[in-house]
Amino acid sequence: MKKKYIAFAITILFSAGIYFLFFHKDKDLKYVPENADMLILIDVKKATNQYISSVLKHPSKWFEDKANDKKSISISDSGLKIPDFVQIFHLKNTKISEWYCVFEINDQTKFSAFLKNRKFINAGNGKFNNNQLFIKIEGEKCIIGTSDLHFNNIGKPLAQTFRNKVLNADSFVSDGLGSISFISELRTQNFSIDLKDDEIEIKNEQNTTDFSSLISDLLKKTEFLEAELNEDNVKKIAAVFNKNLNDSLSVNSLKMNAEITKVNDTIISYGYDDNFNEIEKISYQKIVQPSYHILLQTSDSEKTWNYFQNKKWINEQNQFTAIPFQPNLISKNGKEISIKSKMNNLKLNENRNQNYIFIKNNPLLYSSFKTLSDSDKKFLNSLEYIFYGNKNLDCNVKIKFKKDQYPLILR
Repeated sequence: MKKKYIAFAITILFSAGIYFLFFHKDKDLKYVPENADMLILIDVKKATNQYISSVLKHPSKWFEDKANDKKSISISDSGLKIPDFVQIFHLKNTKISEWYCVFEINDQTKFSAFLKNRKFINAGNGKFNNNQLFIKIEGEKCIIGTSDLHFNNIGKPLAQTFRNKVLNADSFVSDGLGSISFISELRTQNFSIDLKDDEIEIKNEQNTTDFSSLISDLLKKTEFLEAELNEDNVKKIAAVFNKNLNDSLSVNSLKMNAEITKVNDTIISYGYDDNFNEIEKISYQKIVQPSYHILLQTSDSEKTWNYFQNKKWINEQNQFTAIPFQPNLISKNGKEISIKSKMNNLKLNENRNQNYIFIKNNPLLYSSFKTLSDSDKKFLNSLEYIFYGNKNLDCNVKIKFKKDQYPLILR
């Protein structure tokens, strides 16, 4: 009888241990600042469980050579306390590329070894960087960011109550591996993040729209970029990039497509012959250049044109300078404003009467960037397409990767 009680007690303790190790979560969000306007939450335990499940389904992963991994100190052994929900935030009125996260430091010695192992350079005053991430140490905490410009502008944590609820993960995350939320004084919009075998999907709660047919049609096209947006979506996309487009723009819709090609670029230099006479030397090189066509439907093209001129986006050659890829030509005809790259034979596709942005991977897109690391190129090469779709209240973003031996979480 005693053996049964002992076995029962061991079973209870084992089950409780499994629960607290893999499923129990501290949902308090301590480090979301009051001046955050976007928040990404990652459910660490759910990600861990998904990783373990994927490893068990792929036995070949067990026997891979880990020699290189042994040289690198893992995050779990970095001296940082990893919360059950990693809180990554974006600050108001900053670039879309600037994101921050706060961690507690459990072991300063381990953390110093981790920084050295990951080739972080000591910039003084508790600041470190490795050209990709920036770190600032403040006592027992550290701030990690993609920029160091706003370390001192991170506000105090939000109050303990948030719209009459305790500020915790349940206010933002539903069933996904994580969430991305847009925070404003009026309301908070939450979108779930799901990590699948070859795809990351971001969508709003109770999304019922299926964009698979549209994506299938777009994949058959040759263009690397195609977009069609109504007025509301033009403003939404602009707001994400921290651009406030007021009603003076008067844009009712936007259509765009783009292709990438290699073209000959003429290089003119000067030298001297044997008699010290100046001579002109002409050489050629292949450069990557986008070919694009943007069509804006407006309620008042003159008003929109004046808006562009007041912003100094139109020069004396009627080039639209807000687009960095030159040369191009901007023109207006009736209620339409057209922006086309020169020597452009692209024709806009038929109206689909849908709101979407579709970017298909093209090796030329990143082959000319000399600053990309091998890991950056490997990542970009693994992408298949990025899709944004919106219909009524449904919003959907898909980041599709090429098929691989392993699911994304194991790559």
